[in-house]
Amino acid sequence: MFRSVRRALCAMAAALLIPLAGAQTAGAAADATDAAAAPGAGYWHTSGRQILDAAGQPVRIAGINWFGFETSNHVVHGLWSRDYKSMIDQMRSLGYNTLRIPFSDDILKPGTMPDSINTSSGMNADLVGLTSLQVLDKIVAYAGQDGLKVILDRHRPDSGGQSALWYTASVPESTWIANLKSLAARYKGQDTVIGIDLHNEPHDPACWGCGDTTKDWRLAAQRGGNAVLSVNPDLLVFVEGVQTVNGVSGWWGGNLMGVAQYPVQLDVPNRLVYSAHDYATSVAQQTWFSDPSFPDNMPGVWDKYWGYIFKQNIAPVWVGEFGTTLQSTVDQKWLAALVTYLRSTSAYGADSFHWTYWSLNPNSGDTGGILNSDWTTVDTVKDGYLKSIKAPLFPSTGGGTGGGGGGGGGGTDTRACSATYAVTNDWGSGFNAEVKVTNTGTVALSGWKVTWTYAGTQKITNSWNATVTQSGQTVTATNAAHNGALSAGGSTSFGFGGAPGGGAMPSVSCTAS
Repeated sequence: MFRSVRRALCAMAAALLIPLAGAQTAGAAADATDAAAAPGAGYWHTSGRQILDAAGQPVRIAGINWFGFETSNHVVHGLWSRDYKSMIDQMRSLGYNTLRIPFSDDILKPGTMPDSINTSSGMNADLVGLTSLQVLDKIVAYAGQDGLKVILDRHRPDSGGQSALWYTASVPESTWIANLKSLAARYKGQDTVIGIDLHNEPHDPACWGCGDTTKDWRLAAQRGGNAVLSVNPDLLVFVEGVQTVNGVSGWWGGNLMGVAQYPVQLDVPNRLVYSAHDYATSVAQQTWFSDPSFPDNMPGVWDKYWGYIFKQNIAPVWVGEFGTTLQSTVDQKWLAALVTYLRSTSAYGADSFHWTYWSLNPNSGDTGGILNSDWTTVDTVKDGYLKSIKAPLFPSTGGGTGGGGGGGGGGTDTRACSATYAVTNDWGSGFNAEVKVTNTGTVALSGWKVTWTYAGTQKITNSWNATVTQSGQTVTATNAAHNGALSAGGSTSFGFGGAPGGGAMPSVSCTAS
């Protein structure tokens, strides 16, 4: 069955955030696990059905999609409302450890510029004047500082829409290959980027194993994957399925039945990860949703289309997209069943299916997002479904920026932290701001305190992810229970609302404990 094209409801102009009315709930999984010895360092490779880091430790991709570079905006969405750093910090605080970033080949055209980026009140200040690719560089670098990995997803040949095949009349295979190699070279040596998803959702007339080089996605994936590895042999190559194999149809990109007879063969061993997409009725109806045994029938469906690859130890399997509005009971049962099928981290660790949820963005017409329509607050019900399959963050690449330091310690073991203050929105009568706290010392912190003094009459009205108090013009913020523990180089953030807006940016200091 053809699945409907996801409708990205692109907002082309900047939008004001509404003041937050209460504390934002954030998962605790992200903040205490960022230890230097944690799995995930360096480039990754595969062994059977598992993905291993450079030291041979198993890792689990447990992430989220943030789309926009593939659209006519030529940049991730939401920057019309928020600073990109605060959005990445929030993903981290929610416990997502990997970011899948869709793009179109348009962003590789010389001089392609992003639009709908709000740079007022200090937001996104370091993105001013940058091309789309340069903005991508910034996002990759900051994600790495926060302990997230990045998978680049060649989503579309151009921003006009999805294509069934990996090429079109205007974007031939030669351009696809050249652009894959260009990105592989651009991020060579930056192990934040762990791999490339070669093409999003191949579908009819794409085939798997038919031998027709103009339609056989398996053969094309070998050409594209080997091109990537010829430039950067350390990358993982993610290969999605097709729609129809031997007359059996499923989701676009979700049918990997052909792997059993025709596996993808790459020149560099232990770099291949197969990727499936799976959706609920908010995207399209499928026959299995009306089966009398639903949802008990779903594990058998997933086994047939892609789960067998993992269960037979052929290769790792990454569910690169899955999502739903959660409006119907069927969809709720589907998501609960899928989460169980993907295997809980507590029971199975990294010997599990990998995943990136679709999507962070609330403007995905078929699924909505983890963020609500204000681009700031979290759909805690939807996010809560994913709790059992989230996994630890990976080691930070370091390199964060900061303000004043504090704390102390003797010898080579020092406790210190820095903090940076950014206004994320200012509508005159009020404002929202976010403070990032970074452990700049050499040992782990058990807690932190940030202080600043306003020059004007600003008063804090609400806060989240910290306990914030104010005495006169002086504000003190101490860590919440879930984000006080920070390993060396680790970071976290908290936010707050206040009034009035328009005030000068205060200097902040951080004290470590």
